[in-house]
Amino acid sequence: MFTGIIQAVGEIRTLEQCAGDARLTIAVGQLDMGDVALGDSIAVNGVCLTAVSLDTHSFVADVSAETLACTTLSGLSPGARVNLEKALMPTTRLGGHWVSGHVDGVGEVLRCWPDARSKRFRLRAPAGLAKYIAEKGSICVDGISLTVNRVEVAEFELNIVPHTLLETTMGDFKAGRRVNLEVDIIARYLERLLLGEQAAAPDGVSEALLAEHGFIKP
Repeated sequence: MFTGIIQAVGEIRTLEQCAGDARLTIAVGQLDMGDVALGDSIAVNGVCLTAVSLDTHSFVADVSAETLACTTLSGLSPGARVNLEKALMPTTRLGGHWVSGHVDGVGEVLRCWPDARSKRFRLRAPAGLAKYIAEKGSICVDGISLTVNRVEVAEFELNIVPHTLLETTMGDFKAGRRVNLEVDIIARYLERLLLGEQAAAPDGVSEALLAEHGFIKP
């Protein structure tokens, strides 16, 4: 688990294609690797990856075909800047929100414009994620925990303060950029809970539905 509070901006050193999936080598910049061990999780632009090799300046992670297909990692090239966050510990301050590092979909930056010392962004999410995005709720964009300021159908707006622009990759965002999105995990679980017994029924067929149509006798 993560908080969406970026600890450092790193850089892609290499992206090696390996028989259908890939292996990334990432320079960690100012990220303190002193407490990171083999097998630990590090979020890279919001994607939870496992360190399979590491030193004080970089780490290597394998990226599955599924992850390549569902995130923006496949489009990264050497030199690309990425947001980094180590997995949280029990003593970590939860400054953002609960972030799993499991990307729900890829969105797109539509436009950005200045607003006093801040900068505003308008993004479009995949249609299937729109129901999970709420005004003043939380969303994770490329690993950054952010507050949604406005929502219109599948489009939403963000107000980004100077500190976040400086300490993350959001200062690089331009119209057309693809970004990893993770919606609030609580909304995901709440939706599943509200399905009740239908959650375990194939194709929405529940015991109550069968009884209603005479297939099960009371």
